[in-house]
Amino acid sequence: MTRSVLVRGVIGAATALVATLAGALPASAGGKHQPTLPDHVFAPYFQSYNGTDPAAISRASGAHYLTMAFLQTQTTGSCDILWNGDPATPVTHSQYGPQIAAIRAAGGDVVPSFGGYGADSTATEIADSCTDVGKIAAAYEKVVTTYGVTRLDMDIEDISLDNTAAIDRRNQAIHLVQRWADRQHRPLQIVYTLPTAPAGLEQNAIDVLASAIKYGARVDIVNIMTFDYYDDQAHEMAATTKTAAAGLLGTLHTLYPHRPESRLWNMVGITEMVGIDDYGSGGETGPLEVFTIADAHAVTDWATRHHIGELSFWAVGRDNGGCPGTPGSDDCSGVVQGPYQFTHIMAPFTRR
Repeated sequence: MTRSVLVRGVIGAATALVATLAGALPASAGGKHQPTLPDHVFAPYFQSYNGTDPAAISRASGAHYLTMAFLQTQTTGSCDILWNGDPATPVTHSQYGPQIAAIRAAGGDVVPSFGGYGADSTATEIADSCTDVGKIAAAYEKVVTTYGVTRLDMDIEDISLDNTAAIDRRNQAIHLVQRWADRQHRPLQIVYTLPTAPAGLEQNAIDVLASAIKYGARVDIVNIMTFDYYDDQAHEMAATTKTAAAGLLGTLHTLYPHRPESRLWNMVGITEMVGIDDYGSGGETGPLEVFTIADAHAVTDWATRHHIGELSFWAVGRDNGGCPGTPGSDDCSGVVQGPYQFTHIMAPFTRR
């Protein structure tokens, strides 16, 4: 059997399975379709694994929109999606549904995120783990219908970037879930969050997007992680954000040659790591990758002028000055700052 015939057979069988599964799922957590997120939105990552209440964090920080990390399987080979791969936190309305409703009541919303470094490095990202395209699509639908969300984030990094079979499965499943959403007249946007070099995406990340085009998966935003370059070079982080975004724009021009530049800028997303990132001090040469308060002002102003689609950072739980000088901490930024100071600077980016 040729590859093209095989792919058509897989997609056809998966479509039938998704239609069957979708019929058993509720229309949305709130009984109606939610509006899409603002065209230009600030949505920092919320670490769902730390046990905090996203509604309380949203209220305290002033981040009305949160990207909720992460959804993955418990073990490789599973097709069952869980928050952080933990059976104690399944995808159910009782798990985060009331908190998401509170966020919406205050004028915000959430973006569930699949993958992340932990999942991508252990083959527990859903498309790495599950070889059934229909079941992957059904997992996406389950998250959409359980929480009534209109945007999903696919955080693909580490070994997931080179798993070509899983990359294709993921994009086939995205295509299926988008077709389902179209039939339901349900808005559904897809964000691909990808690592970048200072000059733009590297080839394996570009291949993820090329696969999306091949399999008809609509990508609304390409969100580049402008940190952890691991190139042993000193970086001024606001400046490398701009060069990486310029490189991304060139890639988008190549992939989507008929789209105007204004629309391509709308497809750009930026995620910073506030404070000292995982690259840390850079060894004996002193701090190399530190995203400062001044950088936050500069990037927010630049993002606003260029009308990019999304601005984010890792992570709202780190947005405090509790550990000055500490690189890569999960619960503080490592720089001297006020509570939620980065959020307060970047939140005004959100606008319709």
